[in-house]
Amino acid sequence: MAIFLTADSKIIVQGMTGSEGRKHTQLMLASGTDVVGGVTPGKGGQKVEFDSGVVVPVFGSVAEAVEATGADVSVIFVPAKFTKAAVLEAIDAKIPLAVVITEGVAVKDTAEFWTYARQAGTTRVIGPNCPGVISPGASNAGIIPASIAGTGRIGLVSKSGTLTYQMMYELRDIGFSTAVGVGGDPIVGTSFIDCLEAFQEDPDTDAIVMIGEIGGDAEERAAAYIKEHVTKPVVGYVAGFTAPAGKTMGHAGAIVSGSSGTAAAKKEALEAAGVKVGKTPSATADLMRTVMKSLG
Repeated sequence: MAIFLTADSKIIVQGMTGSEGRKHTQLMLASGTDVVGGVTPGKGGQKVEFDSGVVVPVFGSVAEAVEATGADVSVIFVPAKFTKAAVLEAIDAKIPLAVVITEGVAVKDTAEFWTYARQAGTTRVIGPNCPGVISPGASNAGIIPASIAGTGRIGLVSKSGTLTYQMMYELRDIGFSTAVGVGGDPIVGTSFIDCLEAFQEDPDTDAIVMIGEIGGDAEERAAAYIKEHVTKPVVGYVAGFTAPAGKTMGHAGAIVSGSSGTAAAKKEALEAAGVKVGKTPSATADLMRTVMKSLG
């Protein structure tokens, strides 16, 4: 078991013939992921051969790719100005999961395709500006390095790609059921709460790590949800304790305005919900290590 992504997932890559799409498709294939097709308008009928000798067909549209391959996941590597159209196309094809890696997508575009996805009710969107989803040993949809951690019983949800990688590496001997990078933009398709709910219901996840950062109120809302609905142990980390107010830090959504969105406020809310919060990523990993030992 895992959330959102399993060994049976069939993945297509929108933008597979571009440099980033091709590079990361190669890495996904190397990790054992079942990549069944690429999508590039105007290039339908072509094929791409990868280093492993695997040949992946290219389709002119997501609908054609889904019909031909039975794909249920799309990973989107297209330039920001084309991302909205790519996501809308995936939603129209009723693909169950669309993982949007692209950064720099206009907030207006994200708001529009997120609303469209909600109204359609058939497609979960993860991202944009995210590293994707990985169920180690089963499937990898995105850019998370598959070699940094093995299969285990920790669920991870994070706004930060690099902190996702660090946490997985530090807990690599224990392993993960699934790690989800939700992205750091002001609007994202899948939230902390969506992932917390899924991990709570997943019988193969025993404990959860949540990595947040300054800006917005997603962590505070997640804390309220944890207090009411999550019975599994949750360990957290909030990036940005030293960030100056009014300055965007790395992610478009990571900005503190006035007294809202501070790391201290988020830490306080999480701890009030019973979440153990580490002072550093390594300290957070140590907290999770202690939790897992206590669970036997």
